[in-house]
Amino acid sequence: MSEMEESWPHPRLTAELRGQEAAESTLLQAAESGRLPHAWLLSGPRGVGKATLAYRFARYLLTEANREVGLFGDAPAGLQVDPEDPVFRRVAASGHSDLLTLERRADDKGKMRSIIPVEDVRRLLAFARMTAGEGGWRVAIVDSIDETNRNAANALLKILEEPPPRCIILLVSHAPGALLPTIRSRCCQLALAPLPQDVIVDLLREHQPSLSPEEAAALARLSDGSIGRALSLARHGGLGLYEDLIALIATLPRLDIKALHALADKWGQGKNPAAFQTGMELFIWWLGRLIRAGSTGGQLAEVVPGEAALAARLLAGRPLAQWLGLWEKISRLFARTEAANLDRKQVVLTAFLDLETVAA
Repeated sequence: MSEMEESWPHPRLTAELRGQEAAESTLLQAAESGRLPHAWLLSGPRGVGKATLAYRFARYLLTEANREVGLFGDAPAGLQVDPEDPVFRRVAASGHSDLLTLERRADDKGKMRSIIPVEDVRRLLAFARMTAGEGGWRVAIVDSIDETNRNAANALLKILEEPPPRCIILLVSHAPGALLPTIRSRCCQLALAPLPQDVIVDLLREHQPSLSPEEAAALARLSDGSIGRALSLARHGGLGLYEDLIALIATLPRLDIKALHALADKWGQGKNPAAFQTGMELFIWWLGRLIRAGSTGGQLAEVVPGEAALAARLLAGRPLAQWLGLWEKISRLFARTEAANLDRKQVVLTAFLDLETVAA
């Protein structure tokens, strides 16, 4: 589970979902139509509620046999199941016999696996072919399908091609374009949009009540519509890291060397172990925003004052292709850091000196 996911309650425990009413309505209408597709691909950015929606839908289907229809036969208004309902409690405790969840887990040595292995997918195949223990649906959630390797994906494809009756498979994906085309073609695709900023602000104020209104608004702008990302940034001091980042970039075309080394010490060797991960992700995110602004001719939306003028100055100095090349280079460097156990301070220094080379 990522840093972002650790900062938010597990989706199986989450009763409320905001900002995704359209996606929820789509699932509700499909369920009530009597022609429910057997597999759904729930896609969208990380932290926008895909897995939360999957668990909401699972609980809804698993309570179908006991759900009371309104006095005049009216359909339910949403997928909500009362947290006090026995089904909600059993799902929260991972104790419902008709629900199976596949996600990355720790290995025998306690280290988190990087993938969902094919052995787990084979458990899903056996689960799906069994008769529902409570006479209703059997539901499987894969969170996320992106974390299966080719063997596991091929094993999953078998059940998508020959779906058992009364079995629903919900696949969560952050990057559906990278999936096997045959998997995408056999699923009903439902894309979840980034959350509105006002929803992010409200959720931040609820879960991080110590934030000021100004801090919550700034974090919402940094979040890209992801409450998971916003909470992770709040937890790891992301707003302060971003302010330091922009302050250093503002010294271009020649970086303030003293400030650069101070930032590299803070990110690479500081007391905050998440500073490197968070800071580098913010650096790469800022470069991406700079490139998008340059490609569209628009103005960079400001998180901190002065960003728009800074972006315009930098874009005027060099062709867009050079900024794109820099983004790719730093992204590759960041990706190699953990795999090759690179020195984090040196990685930060290298990334910013590469930035200076382009901006000079």
